Amino acid sequence: MRIWVLLIVALFTSEVSAHRFAPSLLEIRQLSENSFNATWKTPVQKVSAVPMEPVFPADCEITSTSPWIQEGTGVLMQMDLSCTDGLVGKTLSVSGLGDNQSSALLRLYLAQDVFHQAVFTAAEPRFVVPIEGTAGSVTRDYIELGAEHIWEGPDHLLFVMGLLFLVGWNRRLILTVTAFTVGHSITLAMVTLGVFEYPVSLVEFMIALSIYVLAVELARDDGGGALWRQPWWLAAGFGLLHGMGFAGALAETGLPQLNVPLALLAFNIGIELGQLAFIALLVLLFIVGARLWGEHRMTALRPLPIFVLGGLSAMWCIERGLEALA
Repeated sequence: MRIWVLLIVALFTSEVSAHRFAPSLLEIRQLSENSFNATWKTPVQKVSAVPMEPVFPADCEITSTSPWIQEGTGVLMQMDLSCTDGLVGKTLSVSGLGDNQSSALLRLYLAQDVFHQAVFTAAEPRFVVPIEGTAGSVTRDYIELGAEHIWEGPDHLLFVMGLLFLVGWNRRLILTVTAFTVGHSITLAMVTLGVFEYPVSLVEFMIALSIYVLAVELARDDGGGALWRQPWWLAAGFGLLHGMGFAGALAETGLPQLNVPLALLAFNIGIELGQLAFIALLVLLFIVGARLWGEHRMTALRPLPIFVLGGLSAMWCIERGLEALA
């Protein structure tokens, strides 16, 4: 029981709403040969008193700044920069990432349609502006971004946990997770490429509803219905919804214009690696618990995470349903 409680607390102690701590964003656009406009957006809520701030090259002078403006769960400000020799070959960075246990996204728009994308982390808080973005850097950055997004979304992690409880640790889990992957990959690509648009609030409600339906199915006493026998249909169908949620996060980040297919593939790979790591963590916790307290006791505790799954998803349904109707 302690293991499940610790896992639940680790996921939800701060707040039960999904995607609470979004990464910060530094967006820079070149206006002329030596002038740039920078937008810095960071979450309102911090985990440290140490501020997160963009750091520009020494030869860049901030000529003007705007007041802070609140936008959703974040605040943003704009700055005009004058850089003597431009930004190519120069180093951009963000301070305070390690203290805030956070990351920051960089979108850099240079002249002649040159676009660079990077992720600042505590381990790599600097980015040297190249003449052209490399395929290797795009792949690395978007894999990291995908893995980070899945771990910042407790609603997606809860759905994956529910699928694990639904099918167990066996060959059917591979089929089910693969179906979920196919589902969210389709809508992620289609929405990101602009094939269709969707009502964000309604999709967020449907994602919460998908978790609630899964929790109800897990709580059945009759051994389950068709979803138990063929869970991949549930996983694929609801994967289409979750893919739209992933697309929303990717839309905020942006895609490198010259490497769109590669960035989409890398983002998907990052999501899958994050999901597999979460499943491995759950299995490891069960194995450790079974050795310490016995497999029978661990199995008897199975209803606890299911009730948590149902309770949180029901609350999300109410919360997001009211937002959709507003």
